[in-house]
Amino acid sequence: MKTQRLICFAIVLLLISSSCATFKSSMDGKYEKEAEKNYNAERVDVLFIFSHYRQTKGFDAVPKLDPRPVNGFEEIFVDAMTEISNISYYSVFTDHASDVNISKRRRMKDSLMNSHDYIIKVKIQREKSFVKYFFATVGAVVSATLLPMPFKYEYTAKIEVLDSNRKLIKAYERKMEITKCWQTFMFFLYPFKNEERQKGLLYVEILHDVFKQIESEKILKK
Repeated sequence: MKTQRLICFAIVLLLISSSCATFKSSMDGKYEKEAEKNYNAERVDVLFIFSHYRQTKGFDAVPKLDPRPVNGFEEIFVDAMTEISNISYYSVFTDHASDVNISKRRRMKDSLMNSHDYIIKVKIQREKSFVKYFFATVGAVVSATLLPMPFKYEYTAKIEVLDSNRKLIKAYERKMEITKCWQTFMFFLYPFKNEERQKGLLYVEILHDVFKQIESEKILKK
């Protein structure tokens, strides 16, 4: 009986002391020039269209829309929008998978696109490899999470700026990675799972950097 209790205690301790460390990479395509404000530009109305996708390569046939990719995305967007100085009014539309069956939302989107000076389309896609994720999970289980088993999420952000006639003015692209690593006793280095925080920081960096470049290049001007 005493031995069984010790085994149960060891298992509980193992589970409690396991943690997942998450690391964010540097940004590929970052705007390296010094930011320049566009204070003297005429103020404009802008429509932001967000499309958040996720895909497991080797498992999903096509990318899937994910309307809420990270907690607090609305606050992240509002904070990043301060990079652009000449926005008078803005609207936000987020693409949902169900839009294909809801004509009212499709008409709303079309109406919004016709009623703004500029349209900024933001598509952010998260990808992971099913094979790498599977073997990382198996390895963690087989080793009782004693061995670090990392796997990556690849994020690609594609941003397009269109005028009121839906003509493309400028396109941008940014890439970043998030690496997750599950290992026993990682708890003492990362006592709280910080994946959501790293995802939030990734979105903050991408949106701030792209909006800063749009502002510096004076893209939103009549």
